[in-house]
Amino acid sequence: MTQDEESSINQISFTWPKGFYNDGIKIGLGTVDKKDFGYLFSQVPAAAAGTYTTNKFQAAPTKLTKETINVDHKLQAVILNSAIANSCTGAQGTKDAHTEQQWLADALNIDTNLVGVASTGLIGAYLDMDKIKAGLPKLQPKTGDDVSQAILTTDKKPKQACVQVTLDGKTVTITGFAKGSGMIHPKMATMLGFVTTDAAIDGDLLQATLSAGVDTTFNQITVDGDTSTNDMVVVLANGMAQNTELKTTTDADYDTFAAGLHFVLGELAKQIAADGEGATKLIEANVTEALNPTEAQSVAKAVVGSSLVKAAIFGDDPNWGRIIAAIGMVDATMDIDHVAISANGIPLVKDSVALPFDETMVSESMKTSKVTIDVSLNSGTATGQAWGCDLTYNYVKINASYHT
Repeated sequence: MTQDEESSINQISFTWPKGFYNDGIKIGLGTVDKKDFGYLFSQVPAAAAGTYTTNKFQAAPTKLTKETINVDHKLQAVILNSAIANSCTGAQGTKDAHTEQQWLADALNIDTNLVGVASTGLIGAYLDMDKIKAGLPKLQPKTGDDVSQAILTTDKKPKQACVQVTLDGKTVTITGFAKGSGMIHPKMATMLGFVTTDAAIDGDLLQATLSAGVDTTFNQITVDGDTSTNDMVVVLANGMAQNTELKTTTDADYDTFAAGLHFVLGELAKQIAADGEGATKLIEANVTEALNPTEAQSVAKAVVGSSLVKAAIFGDDPNWGRIIAAIGMVDATMDIDHVAISANGIPLVKDSVALPFDETMVSESMKTSKVTIDVSLNSGTATGQAWGCDLTYNYVKINASYHT
């Protein structure tokens, strides 16, 4: 993102774009006392784009939403639930997802092909369709953030981001919310992300923009190395800001819109990484002087994804050997005699050997809520980023009893 693009983005408090409404309520799908069911909808049909998990056991609602968006890259509403993933549920799970889609379409008096479905929670369990049917009439069009709470599972808090940009002289709002805390290692984690905007943009162009943005944001986070069956990121653009429709990447305002969308995706991704199950710290890895962006991103993700690096950071241990071992496992071009590593701006390694540093000082710097690791591969000019979290005792505790 250039400085001009960054300066064109105005980050604001959570605000829905024109024409978007939502609600989230508790209907008792799980055992936790929280909101677990909701919807998101636009006053008018919206251009739509999505990216989806590459896990071979893709959940029924994820498959259905992908199929629905691919019809014409349009959606108007999404029905959502937590507690139950509706994954690995066979023919019954597929039927239930289609039933949810039809029920919401009927309730909003819109076409079935304008409704997406999203579920997250326990894999292998069936939805209680009686509770969903009874809960649907209770949903009301609101402008709060209830829907962002209804999709949470082990998350400590909702993930939200909102910016405004100017397109064609019109103020355009881009607002996103997401959930994700464990089973996070997206390849497009348990992760759901939704972005709404009142920008006018062609559906195919929106898809291309989302896919490119996800590659350097959501696909660059990891909590535990596990890719969920239900991952999905969906963007809806309803055009109600009334800017001239963006149709190509060469349009005057396209770069501004793409930068705004990328910013929202990045903020949501970092919030998910920071809220990893049991996590106490966000880890950011910045790789420079790589041969190409793909290799830079691979190295960055390997660093934040290493269990040994994550455990060392939990213990405030400046053990750079863990970092260089993670770097060396990646199939990427690097000058193995001239790699450099820093932690929180303090140089630890130069020319692939240790520098003298004050271990106590570095350890103290790692007690903060964010630890930044910088790596130079000395092999080119490309850069890459990734985000993860530390590995704590509480991660094991949470996941040892997730089913029960």
